[in-house]
Amino acid sequence: MIRTRPTGLAALAALLLMSGCKGKAASARAEHPAATIEESTLAKSKLPGAGGVAAALRLSDSAAARRAREDSLAKASP
Repeated sequence: MIRTRPTGLAALAALLLMSGCKGKAASARAEHPAATIEESTLAKSKLPGAGGVAAALRLSDSAAARRAREDSLAKASP
């Protein structure tokens, strides 16, 4: 009998767990401008992992801009 690993179920469980973790960091960045300065400084450095930090900052900024556009459209429509 061939047994397969339940990777689909494990992936689904991981996805559900991660979706429960809301983006508290985005509001923390808005409350603490010094954190944004530190993150952008780290992203510009040549330290290992700096590229990942830069990518995360771009993704966060893109999501914030998209939310702002969606909010403005929601306010404009009757």
